[in-house]
Amino acid sequence: MAQHDFRYNLLNPQHTLNECRALGPGLYQVTGNGGSIQNGDSLLVTLKGSRDLSMTLTVEKVRHLINPPGQWTAVAKGPVFNQLSILNWQVKCDGCGSMLDFEFAVDDSLGKAAQAPAATARIAELGWTVTGDRHLCPSCQNKVQP
Repeated sequence: MAQHDFRYNLLNPQHTLNECRALGPGLYQVTGNGGSIQNGDSLLVTLKGSRDLSMTLTVEKVRHLINPPGQWTAVAKGPVFNQLSILNWQVKCDGCGSMLDFEFAVDDSLGKAAQAPAATARIAELGWTVTGDRHLCPSCQNKVQP
């Protein structure tokens, strides 16, 4: 089982994603070119409307098309979003004052209460720590630890 990277920032014309659409919660139809996709492979795809967020999909079924050569259509499982929203927030390091401008994905159907936990999880993915209302960037964390 291989992982195939189809994020927008790669811009590789021989290995591209043409379409990724939700068929239902957690089920996606993906069409692309190249990559020799097989059942069980994982696809790393950019979230629509995001500059740097991506999600991983696991291919359940793939059909390779004869024309055009190299094109395929797959059904894949992935994260369950009823109503996906991409939000942009900023936090300031309480140690050095540096700013982190970041994006995170949240299921809007869960309401505003889901935003803070989703933002905290994204900050942790980016290497920052959150303790109560305090945020520390990776370099300040290294200064604190002996």
